[in-house]
Amino acid sequence: MYASDREAGIVIMLTDADNDGAAEGKKTVANIKQVHGLSVYEGKMYMVAVNEVYAADINGDGTLGQPTMLINDLPDGGQHPNRTIAFGPDKKMYLTVGSTCNSCPEPNPENATILRAEPDGSNRKIFAKGLRNTIGFGWHPETSELWGMDHGIDWLGDNEQKEEVNMIKQGADYGWPYIYGEGKYNPGDRPQGDTTYQQYLAKTTLPALTYQAHSAPMGMAFYTGAMFPGEYKNDAFVAMRGSWNRSSPVGYKIVRMHFENGKPVRFDDFVTGFIVNNNRAHFGRLVGVTVHKDGSLLFSDDTNGVVYRVSYK
Repeated sequence: MYASDREAGIVIMLTDADNDGAAEGKKTVANIKQVHGLSVYEGKMYMVAVNEVYAADINGDGTLGQPTMLINDLPDGGQHPNRTIAFGPDKKMYLTVGSTCNSCPEPNPENATILRAEPDGSNRKIFAKGLRNTIGFGWHPETSELWGMDHGIDWLGDNEQKEEVNMIKQGADYGWPYIYGEGKYNPGDRPQGDTTYQQYLAKTTLPALTYQAHSAPMGMAFYTGAMFPGEYKNDAFVAMRGSWNRSSPVGYKIVRMHFENGKPVRFDDFVTGFIVNNNRAHFGRLVGVTVHKDGSLLFSDDTNGVVYRVSYK
């Protein structure tokens, strides 16, 4: 199992040789400044930092060969430097590039987007735009539709902007920074030129589902394992890192997004308890989430540098 530490600029490999559900081995396998997103595809480890994408061969013992740079000109990070990467059913590379700001017109059209490229980094294009910061995304195992959770705008109040669940389609505009939530107008930014809010709303794709504002969705993973009960199959788990500018904290949990007939319908709490002291403090902020090969769920807490494993018996 692999994890990145952006501040340290390393990728680490965790091993559980005795299969007791706890890693006893830890080894640094790559050194890349500000590395964040990881994806294994066709025998290679793909790693994305703020501006660069690298690929490295995975050796037989799990260590990595020398990374090769595939892309070196992704937009600068600004407020959202964390890039994530995955490979779709179409065998293309997908990269998320967040906005540089809370709410502003972006001078670089690749900010606030999901990009798509060939596995070698060539032919890079904007796949979808108007996405403030979609870190967690994935393809539904049955429909192959691309779903992601986008971060809402801050400073609109305790309960605005709600976090968005979007079915992400090629060429679609999801409204940021002018339209948010269920079609509301952002008072902080008017559409440029002669375009009105109404005209921009008409070309905006609205979310399929929303979640409590300021929860900060991070990693997202569809459950494809066999350990959990069958009802979990093809639902998604999302790590909510938690609020920072809300009068009462929210988030700080792992939630389960229920899908019915291929569409998201509701959320349930899955792992909670990170908010303590009568709702005035927290002891962990959750980030990454993935399904382990044994069917358990792994998620990370970057406050303490911990990876948790949730199993079912």
